[in-house]
Amino acid sequence: MTFYRLPKREVVARWAAESPRDFLFAMKASRYLTHIKRLNDVAPNLAILYERIEPLLRSPKMGPVLWQLPPTFKRDDERLARALGQFPRGQRHCIEFRHESWFAPDVMALLRERNIALVIGDRPQVHGFQTHELTADFTFVRFHGGARGANGNYNHGELDEWAERLRAWSREVDVYAYFNNDWEGYAIENALYVKERLGQGVDPVAELLAVEKAAAAQG
Repeated sequence: MTFYRLPKREVVARWAAESPRDFLFAMKASRYLTHIKRLNDVAPNLAILYERIEPLLRSPKMGPVLWQLPPTFKRDDERLARALGQFPRGQRHCIEFRHESWFAPDVMALLRERNIALVIGDRPQVHGFQTHELTADFTFVRFHGGARGANGNYNHGELDEWAERLRAWSREVDVYAYFNNDWEGYAIENALYVKERLGQGVDPVAELLAVEKAAAAQG
């Protein structure tokens, strides 16, 4: 909702006011910053985003800011360090690298130094190089589609394995996990299954109503 275009402040205020009390938003940095500017000139452009989402920033519903880099963006340590230095203090940030050149010890060390979380992106295309490293006091997992299920769905075996990982990581850091495999509608079903496996089961009807209410609040 913030990746393709910046929302109006009044719309963001409505998200904060009308979403469920314990709802948490993760904001995705604009593709202008990640795909067009490619982490150049972060400070002035990020300030525009922060001005728009200010109603959430001063609420307890603001979660991490997600930076998803394009798969053609290869490793550039100097540019990354410069960008990280412009991230506002006091706000959690995480980066999803999609080119394998980024998955190197020096890059992970830089993330740890700045308390920036490596996004653990689960998708078949990155299974050869995506690591499950914890580089901050939180981790951020994005489920883009299962390798064993059909049409992006995760089968129960995959979800059981992930539930165990999330349970183990939660003993060390805060865990944010989001299902992005929504094109066939599997995201909600998969998320509910994992919540149940983690002992966080809820009334599915109540959960779906909460999701619908949050979607409506987005306008």
